[in-house]
Amino acid sequence: MARIALKVDVDTLRGTREGVPRLLSTLSRRDAPATFLFSLGPDHTGWALRRVFRPGFLSKVSRTSVLAHYGLRTLMYGVLLPAPDIGRKAAAEMRAAHGAGHECGIHCWDHVLWQDHVHARDEAWTRHQMALAHLRFGEVFGEPAATHGAAGWQVNAAALQQIDDWRMAYASDGRGTRPYRAVVDGRTLGHVQLPTTLPTLDEILGTDGVDAHNVARRLLALTEGDRDQVFTLHAELEGGLLAPAFDALLAGWQAQGHELVTLGSLHRSLDLARVPALALARGSVPGRSGELMVAPAG
Repeated sequence: MARIALKVDVDTLRGTREGVPRLLSTLSRRDAPATFLFSLGPDHTGWALRRVFRPGFLSKVSRTSVLAHYGLRTLMYGVLLPAPDIGRKAAAEMRAAHGAGHECGIHCWDHVLWQDHVHARDEAWTRHQMALAHLRFGEVFGEPAATHGAAGWQVNAAALQQIDDWRMAYASDGRGTRPYRAVVDGRTLGHVQLPTTLPTLDEILGTDGVDAHNVARRLLALTEGDRDQVFTLHAELEGGLLAPAFDALLAGWQAQGHELVTLGSLHRSLDLARVPALALARGSVPGRSGELMVAPAG
């Protein structure tokens, strides 16, 4: 019927060491390829506690049991414990995803630093952060990254321009309804954005009676048609306590007749001449706090 691209955001050391191996096992059992996007530098997850004053943040925390999913130790990184270097400590797990045949790309250097600050930072800061991630990816994998997917769906104009300068053909940095090319400062960039089109599990858990036991059924109701989709999952969640729900999702999508693919495969299926150009924009997404890169519906 349609293609569903599986995009795995790997945010933390725990997610890389524990979540990635579990996801590899689940994906292998379902014969499903995915695109893994790695955080490659320090794990400052504890800094995220400063978001307590952001509208909607406390609601999201209470709905998704952050402590249960991420663990107390992870929540102390950068606060009471030093921030571990994910790329140094978990390179083997990263390479295992590549070795299993999955596509691998860049998520960020420092997840919390990027997510909370990139929107207001200048080109020099942005390119420096991306250069650190690009260099470390090469050290881990011995080759350039295939793609980029911004932490927290947060980018600025300089970040999108850097993706073009890396000569990446596609990226998945924001939310939206269909593939597009971003227009920045009046100029259409060359790479294609493949935005996340479906809600994430943590965005719908705890709403309208949705829990870990029925969340897969709620999401499957959104994919009964023949429209291509991009689904973002998190190694810390679907590679942890939500593993049964993710396995049910994969089985359900295959039962619906969908083809599970990587971002690269989805990009190769596009008629590039028909991909529209849309201006860079920010907006909100139900179930997630703050503003993100959200493509307009035009």
